[in-house]
Amino acid sequence: MNVPGSFIATFMSTLLDVLPIAAILFGFQAFVLRRQVPHLRQVLLGFVYVLLGLTLFLQGLEQALVPLGKVMAEQLTHPEFLFDGAVERLAGAGWVDYLWVYIFAATVGFATTIAEPALIAVAMKAEEVSGGAIGTWGLRIAVALGVAIGLALGAFRIVTGTPLHYYIVAGYIVVIVQTFYAPRMIVALAYDSGGVTTSTVTVPLVAALGLGLAGSVPGRSPLLDGFGLIAFASLFPIVTVMGYAQLSEWFARRNGRSAGKS
Repeated sequence: MNVPGSFIATFMSTLLDVLPIAAILFGFQAFVLRRQVPHLRQVLLGFVYVLLGLTLFLQGLEQALVPLGKVMAEQLTHPEFLFDGAVERLAGAGWVDYLWVYIFAATVGFATTIAEPALIAVAMKAEEVSGGAIGTWGLRIAVALGVAIGLALGAFRIVTGTPLHYYIVAGYIVVIVQTFYAPRMIVALAYDSGGVTTSTVTVPLVAALGLGLAGSVPGRSPLLDGFGLIAFASLFPIVTVMGYAQLSEWFARRNGRSAGKS
């Protein structure tokens, strides 16, 4: 692999992606607000850092995380791992035989979500605005558990070949019911938490996992079955965050009643 050439190509692609954002920001500042950009040198230096950081990040994803996710999915579904090399048994494999695939999907989902920069930023702001009522780590773990459950269920869907919309419709019915009973301060944050999981770290690895899994399981199509895991990663954190808030509220009420009786 030509690393310098690949880096330059990624940098130019990132530059083209960032330029419209810069044009809008500077254009509004110049033609709508009619003011100079404050600390212009610092802002321009920040844009350079953004370009270099995004380029290095995308290069790292392309060279390491994405191929690794795809290879792991292929290895976990290989007959040598599942049935000690008995290829003839692969055609009759059931969903139980792919237990390690579900475990791998859940752990990858949990780990990538905990490391997701967008989620960290939202969790820190939520703690700041709520005055500490919403803990940074509590929110991050609740979202990560939702992604873990969602990806495990999404991997199960790929293995079994069941229709995607069954899971999504059922999941959003649960979300709608929870919305009526969850504390009001958490509802909007829970919905946003589902969106921030589909960001820079999670999406490439999850997409690679889904495509690798669909390409390795007999009878599955990468185009028809490989996509959809990101929808699971967006939906189930909403359920777990509102569930986390409901459980916290229930424990607080129970402790209050216990203190009142004593």
